[in-house]
Amino acid sequence: MSTTTLLVRKTHLAETRLHVAEASPLADGEIRVHVDSFALTSNNITYAAFGDAMNYWQFFPTSEDDWGIIPVWGFGTVVQSLHPGVAVGEKIYGYYPMATEAVLSPARLDSNGFYDAAAHRRELHPVYNQYLRCNTDPFYTSSTEALQALLRPLFITSFLIDDFLADNDFFGASGVAMLLSSASSKTAYGTAFQLAQRPGIEVIGLTSPGNVAFCESLGCYSRVLSYDHLESIPADRATIYIDFAGNAKLRHAIHSRFTNLKYSCAIGGTHVSELGGGKDLPGPRATLFFAPAQIKKRSADWGKEGLGQRLVEAWQAFSTRVAQDPTPWLQVQRHQGDGAVAAAYQQVLAGQGDPRTGHILAF
Repeated sequence: MSTTTLLVRKTHLAETRLHVAEASPLADGEIRVHVDSFALTSNNITYAAFGDAMNYWQFFPTSEDDWGIIPVWGFGTVVQSLHPGVAVGEKIYGYYPMATEAVLSPARLDSNGFYDAAAHRRELHPVYNQYLRCNTDPFYTSSTEALQALLRPLFITSFLIDDFLADNDFFGASGVAMLLSSASSKTAYGTAFQLAQRPGIEVIGLTSPGNVAFCESLGCYSRVLSYDHLESIPADRATIYIDFAGNAKLRHAIHSRFTNLKYSCAIGGTHVSELGGGKDLPGPRATLFFAPAQIKKRSADWGKEGLGQRLVEAWQAFSTRVAQDPTPWLQVQRHQGDGAVAAAYQQVLAGQGDPRTGHILAF
């Protein structure tokens, strides 16, 4: 049996190669999961762009320092098990390599799932190490697997961004304008969907000219502007910047223009070719948002079950709207096979294609 993996050069994300190797034998307590399908979005590009800074390369390490494996969210089926608590045939949702299989070391098992206790993952955040059994997962329905793979981890981040800002009373701003870059990205419009439900807040989407019409069609933005129209917002307006693009030039322009910028929240890096640091910016420091920290806080505030219930309720409302006919926000496009996976990666990396398209891949 062999396994196929898409490797990415860490310092040049457009350079990839397929690596085929014999599958390693399992040790006692390990399971082998066939990766059935996974989503590829700009969020995965963020994982690569921040691979060193946020330890994303460490989840599925390679033997080559220059090459990494980008983590993805998706579904897998257990095809071999040397663990008494996990049965062959179980369907598992979680964090996988861009590969045909993953070898996991289940620990802390319960009816809901388990955590991967592999030695190299013990110091990494447990949110990414959790695997869920689909037969008990309240999020799971077989008919919405693609939506779950594409949107669930992104929407959880969206939910937490909105909750973090509300938890901090929007940093003392009344009638605040929320500026969301890369507004056509799924995490951005999930955040906009949540923010739009809060009174007294204007949610402004910032995007490229070609994506203005798409963002306007969603209905979750109060208004949508192209990046070169910032001057239409008064410079003294109370604002919060939620940066999904990571574009250093845009970040500097926003910090320079808005004299009443209350908070600058750095989320992602969809503009890979224009990433840059946030030093010496006017106004507040650009602060990286780390979703697991807010999960930890709210788990303490509400209890794990309370947080889970709120997430499921919010997800159901969001996913219903995303799939709603006759104007669904997302249309699934499937890519099957080694070449198709590699080509889809290049397309997403380049930011090409219809923002209404969601890519589901399988080797």
